[in-house]
Amino acid sequence: MTDIVETQVTESAAVAAAAALPSVDALTAGPAERPSPVLVSAFAAAVVADLGGAGGRIGLLVAPGLVAALADTPLGELDLTAVVQPAIDAAAEQLGRSAAGARVVDLGAIDAEMGETYIASVIADSAPVAALLVSDTAAAPAPVAAPEAPFVGTAPTSTPAGLVDGPRPARGIEMLHGVIMDVTVELGRTQMSVRDLLALTPGTVLELDRAAGSPADLLVNGRLIARGEVVVVDEDFGLRVTEILDDNAGA
Repeated sequence: MTDIVETQVTESAAVAAAAALPSVDALTAGPAERPSPVLVSAFAAAVVADLGGAGGRIGLLVAPGLVAALADTPLGELDLTAVVQPAIDAAAEQLGRSAAGARVVDLGAIDAEMGETYIASVIADSAPVAALLVSDTAAAPAPVAAPEAPFVGTAPTSTPAGLVDGPRPARGIEMLHGVIMDVTVELGRTQMSVRDLLALTPGTVLELDRAAGSPADLLVNGRLIARGEVVVVDEDFGLRVTEILDDNAGA
């Protein structure tokens, strides 16, 4: 009976995680079950996060396609933990818990990192994208009903549910279309000594390295990608983009 409750809880958490992961198509969560020895071999990276409350841990195995897409984007390499943290948080919320910051761990050490027995649910579209791992301690305290979302296939005898053999579709930057990025508009920069910084007071005017009327820089996660002119939209500042920089100009 305990395993039934824990699998229901894990399936609900996996459905929540699937909705928060980047993907071209809608993702579905497969049946939750004790992991097969071949589960880890289908994935390229792993993250884990500790849970508050009664303890326990959530893990997420990430497929090679998503790892490759994060490593090679027009904006440079994106941090895996930042991209999957919303999925971790969504799963934890479904469990009635809160999650600490995710951290990358070695795939071969995932069993030790989970710290105890756990249940896994493969998240996929036409091929696996991730697998949510929920420790027994995390799943046991807050049982919930199984979701009505469709599940991926049935568990074969030699391959975990949701994992399929044969060619898989190519994946790329389109997988990341739903990832939220920090966008900053920079008017200019200057350098100051510590003495001058400590002497700042209200009303101090700083001279920047940008002439009046020069375009402002648009940075995404600290990387320069465009320039434009500052405008006012409904009493808020905005940026009208006038120039998109290529990879070399933005480097």
